[in-house]
Amino acid sequence: MDLKQLKAFIAIADLRSFSAAATQTGLSQPSLSRLLKQLETEMGVVLIDRYHRPLHLTDAGAFFYEKISAVLTEIEAVTSMTQRLSMPSSTLNIGFVPSVLYGLLPDIIATLKQSNPDIDVNLKDISSYQQIDALKSGEIDIGFGRFAHQDPWIQQILLRHERYVVALPKAHPLAQVRAQRLIDLANNRLILYHQTHLPIATTVSTAFSSPKTKSQASSPIDTDSAAQQHTSLDSQAPLGQNEPITEPLLHLFAQYGVSPFMTTTVSDLQVALGLVAAGEGITLVPASLSTVRTEQISYQRLIHENATSPIYLHTLKDCVHPSIPDLLTATYQVYEQRGITYRPQKFASMP
Repeated sequence: MDLKQLKAFIAIADLRSFSAAATQTGLSQPSLSRLLKQLETEMGVVLIDRYHRPLHLTDAGAFFYEKISAVLTEIEAVTSMTQRLSMPSSTLNIGFVPSVLYGLLPDIIATLKQSNPDIDVNLKDISSYQQIDALKSGEIDIGFGRFAHQDPWIQQILLRHERYVVALPKAHPLAQVRAQRLIDLANNRLILYHQTHLPIATTVSTAFSSPKTKSQASSPIDTDSAAQQHTSLDSQAPLGQNEPITEPLLHLFAQYGVSPFMTTTVSDLQVALGLVAAGEGITLVPASLSTVRTEQISYQRLIHENATSPIYLHTLKDCVHPSIPDLLTATYQVYEQRGITYRPQKFASMP
């Protein structure tokens, strides 16, 4: 068994078609068929049922596909890391979630470039969840995200906690209330925007009621056509009494025994703020977002001390880009300039 055979099998299994797999791999259909037959003969197992269209995996093939896909992913990750270790790139590729860009990331990059004028930085907007695969593939060298990850390839440090603020339409009755409580916000439609959910499920007491949901806004959104075009109104199914709540904002409400009257889920944070500006609901955002759409949105602080959104920095365990120590130093310099409390940390493989 060799890598060519395994990759041929994966391509056929993914696409369920010899012709489509041939197009993807650049091999001829007879070559793919021969590689698959060699693999099956060597294993003494039929992996793909060729008598159905589209092709079907046998039970043995489905098991082998699941296991060997993970092995091939690890081989590709190790190969990429080995290449980067032997020839480190002069460019520092940084992944970030959009909410971090509205905060201190621009200042951090500026500080980094002041101390390292020759450094080449490439920024990529990418979700916390997607950053893990991007680190393994070499697409990015380090990522600023909002969620903790448990992955044997990844190491991460907590940079700080950023307070949530409530974003309300300017005409909202609570728009001028300077200290908000979650329980006072429960009768509003809460707009949810997180694409990544909490990795550790938290069971909520049966005393908490389930939120009502609405699959689409009740009135046209005239004030922000862009938000109207890009909204993904995937309504959240009502939560069972003992089902875990992993959506970050709902989880925060649930910690105080509160469940919003109604929720609407959209594709990203900018769309959520567009709906708030249009008077379609409220949401919670990190405090760094409180400069966005201020002519239409009122941002007020929450009295709850633990209503925060963490900021994590994560990279590979065994392949730390040589510029990452300088990036971390620049981050802490900016925190000190802004009077932000932090606990200095470094990655395990840093000097």
